[in-house]
Amino acid sequence: MSTSINILDKDYTQWVQDLSKRFRQSQIKAAVKVNSEMLRFYWELGRDIVERDSENKYGSGFFDSLSRDLRRVIPDAKSFSPTNLRYMKVFYVLYSNVNLPQVVGELPSLLFSIPWGHHRYIIDKCNGNTEKALFFVRKTLENGWSRNMLLNFLDTDLYERQGKALTNFERTLPIETSDLAKELTKDPYNFAFTGITDEYNERQLKDALLDNISKFLVELGTGFAFVGKEYRLQIGNTDNYIDLLFYNLRLSCYVVVEVKIGKQTFADAGQLGGYIVACNHLLRKEGRDNPTIGLLICKEKDNLVAQYSLEASSQPLGISEFELAKLYPEKVDGTIPTIKEIEEKLK
Repeated sequence: MSTSINILDKDYTQWVQDLSKRFRQSQIKAAVKVNSEMLRFYWELGRDIVERDSENKYGSGFFDSLSRDLRRVIPDAKSFSPTNLRYMKVFYVLYSNVNLPQVVGELPSLLFSIPWGHHRYIIDKCNGNTEKALFFVRKTLENGWSRNMLLNFLDTDLYERQGKALTNFERTLPIETSDLAKELTKDPYNFAFTGITDEYNERQLKDALLDNISKFLVELGTGFAFVGKEYRLQIGNTDNYIDLLFYNLRLSCYVVVEVKIGKQTFADAGQLGGYIVACNHLLRKEGRDNPTIGLLICKEKDNLVAQYSLEASSQPLGISEFELAKLYPEKVDGTIPTIKEIEEKLK
């Protein structure tokens, strides 16, 4: 007869915890490997369909026939619906002609590392744009996006907005950080999550941003941590207040954000530049933090005024606009439908 006892030895307890961690890691690795092998099979099946010219050869009912026959010979498989087979074909077509030198060598590890459900969203939303699709594949892999998070960014035109702020980073930052800093900007920033639709002032907008701080951080991008609102800096005998202060973990630097509800002026950039210098003197720790950067987010900007402002400043600045709500519907007649929508229409 066996007897259960409680072992209180610390080494034993630590060993059990290590076993638990190793088991979970092995589960994750197994799941990743299974996903990778499945996606490789989908890719190869899509390739076969294209290279055999199957649709032209066997007619309009080809996908229904292939679905039926595969499920007959592989009865326990759940992934051979006509819809999924069409996605496999598009999956292959979308990426088979990639000729970007920086992508070709790592294409399999990129494509076969995110779930199939994510790929279907990307296929639907990118409408055959391979570079855009690869952008979202990379972002999903880098940030571990869930399907809902991926869909959110697909619907907010992240690809079109990413890295589009006007900046002077190339001139004012070391080359190894200027590209990353530029990539972290957007133009315009989408503040629709604030729910503001009526007249508002700057305080109301900033309060709404902080009331939705988790969504605000997601919109700012990867690595942002909130430090404070109206952050007080005593400069000489004067109290100064930064609108919003963040720290970016990827850049290892403070990020000063000024939000203006009007049109950008030279004075706005000058004020932001002063705050950046003050942060470098009062907050930045030598050897730990990189130089502070500033981001001016305004309701409207004149590109020429913005460019002159950037040229006039010796501090790293970015200038973007924000929008509170899209003025167009998510889906209008004439946009490219998804594979599933096509099938529904045919039925």
